[in-house]
Amino acid sequence: MNWKEITVGFALTGSHCTFEEVMPQIQRFIDAGAKVIPIVTNTILTTDTRFGTSENWLKQLKDITGNDIISSIVEAEPLGPSKLLDVMVIAPCTGNTTSKLANAMTESPVLMAAKAQMRNGRPLVLAISTNDGLGLNAMNVGKLLITKNIYFVPFGQDAPTAKPNSLVARMDLIMETCEAALSGKQLQPMIIERFNY
Repeated sequence: MNWKEITVGFALTGSHCTFEEVMPQIQRFIDAGAKVIPIVTNTILTTDTRFGTSENWLKQLKDITGNDIISSIVEAEPLGPSKLLDVMVIAPCTGNTTSKLANAMTESPVLMAAKAQMRNGRPLVLAISTNDGLGLNAMNVGKLLITKNIYFVPFGQDAPTAKPNSLVARMDLIMETCEAALSGKQLQPMIIERFNY
């Protein structure tokens, strides 16, 4: 695929434990020649965790993409009328974001960008990372599975014994999922074994 003509919106939400897996996937798009527009939630802007500081993750995003980070609803809103994004990724996509997206809530830059992408009938790719994907959030995952123009990075249980409701996507398949989504197809198999042990 010729990524040099593609603009990717890459949104991060607050599953901080997966950021280390996600950053190399953003680099893959850049290396392939795509333009990447980074988008973050307020959690990324304000939260330091044992997985790294907000400042460090924001710097990595800016350094990798070379573009300003969309970090407010006001900044995200023009993505709709401009039709800037060919494909948008939310990786990681937390249970919180999953539930809000499934219930049409728009209270963050990431959700505003996702709404814009859906308004334009363009692919939205979700790489879920949630401790309750097989719990209360299962119904929201189900709603999104049948929503037009939404595609899932293949996912599975990451710790079925310790956390039986937890689902996490294979972040290394983000680019392949986007390529399939741009052709209107869901990358298969979508539900996979993903044990970390």
